[in-house]
Amino acid sequence: MKKYELLKSDKIEIGNLILYRIRRIFNGELGGYIEKEENLSHESDAWVCDNARVYGNAQVYGNAQVYNNAQVCDNAQVYGDSRVYGHARVGDKAWVYGNARV
Repeated sequence: MKKYELLKSDKIEIGNLILYRIRRIFNGELGGYIEKEENLSHESDAWVCDNARVYGNAQVYGNAQVYNNAQVCDNAQVYGDSRVYGHARVGDKAWVYGNARV
């Protein structure tokens, strides 16, 4: 079952990529921006919110949270109970997991 939807009417551009704001289906809460559904798991409590952005082949899953103005991109993975926030940028092939805070 899907936990969020992409809002095609609320989008931003990063270079030649288009990222879409997400919205939780069950309560209408607005989230951050992702490029495609593969960026954010529909399982568990993983979430992207505020002005955070996840794109490329990056993945956020488990109970991970990406928020504020953080960016997760390229082939990075954020999972477990980790948090990426502020103006942090996680990219390339980085893994952020466990209880890590970036």
